Amino acid sequence: MRIAEAQEKARESGRFALGKKANDVLVIDLTGLTDIADAFLLATGTSERHVKTISDGIEEGMKEKGIKASSVEGYDQGRWVIMDYGDMIVHVFLEELRELYDLEGLWIEAKRQKME
Repeated sequence: MRIAEAQEKARESGRFALGKKANDVLVIDLTGLTDIADAFLLATGTSERHVKTISDGIEEGMKEKGIKASSVEGYDQGRWVIMDYGDMIVHVFLEELRELYDLEGLWIEAKRQKME
């Protein structure tokens, strides 16, 4: 199964993140706001190991759907992992880094969907 739309990919990634017990899972719709991507998925882990586990779960789940990240940054440190899926970018943070970089605040005008 291929997922075409960026927001659909973000929601699917969010489901994989929730399957690994991620906290504060949020899809941000960036359509028309930037050329970076059409959607972000944000998720929070409780430890460096948890951040890696969430990232692994997303990567494995998306691969099963036939979608591979073009790049993954920050995995070795496990503090902020960025996974680039072209039109959708995943950010898995430790809580303190998510608060520090405040991507939600940076994109305050964007539509968002909290996943639970």
